[in-house]
Amino acid sequence: MPKFYARRRLSVLAGLTGLVATAALFNSPTASAALPTPISGSTARSYLSQLTVAAEDRTGYSRDKFPTWITIEGTCNTREYIIKRDGTNVVTNSACTATSGSWYSPYDGATWTSASDVDIDHLVPLAEAWDSGASKWTTAQRQAFANDVTRPQLLAVTDNVNQSKGDQDPATWIPSRTAYDCTYVRAWVQVKYYYDLSVDPAEKTALQNDLSGC
Repeated sequence: MPKFYARRRLSVLAGLTGLVATAALFNSPTASAALPTPISGSTARSYLSQLTVAAEDRTGYSRDKFPTWITIEGTCNTREYIIKRDGTNVVTNSACTATSGSWYSPYDGATWTSASDVDIDHLVPLAEAWDSGASKWTTAQRQAFANDVTRPQLLAVTDNVNQSKGDQDPATWIPSRTAYDCTYVRAWVQVKYYYDLSVDPAEKTALQNDLSGC
């Protein structure tokens, strides 16, 4: 069971309610910041040492088992919400579709002026989550994970970069923009720890190496 359910004894309903409530908080001027600031390097190293190490098992995985995108605020679903949060001077219509703005992709350093050039990346991919523990969750828990705007789990990035990342973990994929690597692995460990997801041996080694300089 994910740590956020076990530690806080939240019901699934309460967790989803909190997700929506938190969205209102991000409607403040600070919403111009992209990814929620992840934990420090020292905290990430501590969390990583506590994660279960286990082989991955993708048996039974389907993206449909992680419902996306849900309504977060007003007419905005999760994708639209992140598009607004991560962009600059974003203008939306009544359906919350972005009609103008610009988006900086921290993975590769590219800037885009069309929202169609931007994907919303699940920093810890859905298939990776399934492999490392989410297969045991309920659909409601997987929905909360797939639409989590509170943890550093969702961010707007260049579409083809997101597609090239696919479901890879840090053992085989890390952002090409090295200035972002430390942020990326700190966020990865934070999300895995919060949701009580395991790491495989190669993944842990890669994270340890990357975090050593954070």
